[in-house]
Amino acid sequence: MSIVSAFDQAMMAKALQLAAKGTYSTHPNPRVGCVITINEQIIASGWHKRAGEPHAELEALNCLPAGVAKGATVYVTLEPCSHHGRTPPCSDALIAAGVRRVVIAMEDPNPLVAGKGIKYLQAAGIDVICGVLEAEAKALNAGFIKRMCEGLPYVRCKAAMSLDGATAMENGESQWITGPAARVDVHKLRAKSAAVITGIGTVLADDPALNVRLTKEQLPEITEQKFPPVRVLLDSQLRIPLTARLLHTKGKVIIVHSPGVAIDQQRALREKGIELWEMEHDSSEKIHLTAVLKKLAQAEINDVLLEAGAKLAGAFLAEQLIDELVIYTAPVLMGSQTRPVFYTPHWNSMLDKVKLKIADWRQVGDDWRLIAYPAYE
Repeated sequence: MSIVSAFDQAMMAKALQLAAKGTYSTHPNPRVGCVITINEQIIASGWHKRAGEPHAELEALNCLPAGVAKGATVYVTLEPCSHHGRTPPCSDALIAAGVRRVVIAMEDPNPLVAGKGIKYLQAAGIDVICGVLEAEAKALNAGFIKRMCEGLPYVRCKAAMSLDGATAMENGESQWITGPAARVDVHKLRAKSAAVITGIGTVLADDPALNVRLTKEQLPEITEQKFPPVRVLLDSQLRIPLTARLLHTKGKVIIVHSPGVAIDQQRALREKGIELWEMEHDSSEKIHLTAVLKKLAQAEINDVLLEAGAKLAGAFLAEQLIDELVIYTAPVLMGSQTRPVFYTPHWNSMLDKVKLKIADWRQVGDDWRLIAYPAYE
């Protein structure tokens, strides 16, 4: 068994930095980076850019003339695949290159791999070690891991509020609570998400486009984004106006509705190229949120950004479907005639509270951004 050195950790950190370059472009594939060394000198590196294009290991190997990688150590953030998918197995390429040692951050949760790649390399006589900077690797691919392990996408809920906890005035007015820097940051959240979910209440009140509007100066990696996020609207009665911006902005739109409603509206929406999902109600005669998420996972959606009003956000929270909260707080007070971040009418005791694990708290422009994970009990 190899001993993990400080150099090994440094090279894996470098591989993770490379993997992060795929944040806006790799879905539905995981973000993976690779570094190849000989005698503690980097000779090649690579990262997975898009589904269907070479994986990180092949990107790195392709930088080298034949035979140069013989005896090398390879650092890769995810277990090399051993099956034929959109691309050939990376394990075969590593074996053919004659590498001596492979250091892996984490095992691939994909059932098609799930340890098989490690065993395949070991059977070829390659020294393999797994688990170096594993926590960091898992954080980079939280959505892919959750989809593979639980059949659900990772749900990140975004909200903007005043210092006294309001997201809108009682009449629905909400633009703008936070400043320009926070709004740019939200567009970055959209860009890294495979889908954005909202509710019909938000569409009727604000008429959002929910697309990504960033310049190359604001996000250089935006040029690497192959597909914009799918926009998903929960609209049980199909009340969306045919003039809504959501329907007239480039990109795929899915509208989830109840069975047998508004047949003429269905026809008109399909004529606009909108994909309609007819889904059954839950016991409260509302669209079954878990069923929607499962169907999105089946469509290879890893990461979802929830941008919704207090009612829908509250429903997701009450059903323990939110994995991460991103809350922007503006240094303003909006008083008592306002709406909360989460509408939870059935919570009436301190026993109902949800504890949060704070992950990050920093200033964004004039506002503050909190990242936290709900600790459901």
